[in-house]
Amino acid sequence: MSANRAASAFVALALAAAPAGLATLAAAPGSSETGSAQATAGTTITITITDLRSTKGVVRACMTTKEAIFPKCRKDPAAHRSVISAGKAGTIRFVGVKPGNYAIALLHDENNDGKPNRALGMMPKEGYGFSRDAAVRMGPPKFEDAVFVHGTADQAMTIRMRYFL
Repeated sequence: MSANRAASAFVALALAAAPAGLATLAAAPGSSETGSAQATAGTTITITITDLRSTKGVVRACMTTKEAIFPKCRKDPAAHRSVISAGKAGTIRFVGVKPGNYAIALLHDENNDGKPNRALGMMPKEGYGFSRDAAVRMGPPKFEDAVFVHGTADQAMTIRMRYFL
């Protein structure tokens, strides 16, 4: 993957996690519970976020079933998205989740500018994390590296934030 394509993918990740089109539900302190506007039934996926390097800015999260657009969630109207304060980012809950194959992407947008800041035009200065602790090599991981199966029961997972710089 070229440096420009990798940088574009990280920019898309930040923009994909925008809260447009979501119904935000009441959340416990230190957590965020969201789901798509149409989601009224289903289960909950609880994500525990670890290794944030600061409490500055926000954590942007998106969860999609669409392999072709991961991690860009923006083009998936059924994607679950959340934006929460990094100072309160211990837990994110996606509610109303139907069974399926999902992948999750997180971005620690430390200056809350809606995009990942980069060094040398390609290496992210801000943190990121993916379901299944999917590795980043010259760009975000493929869907197949981050995908997990969600059934009919509530599910919990931990996503560790990583930083290049």
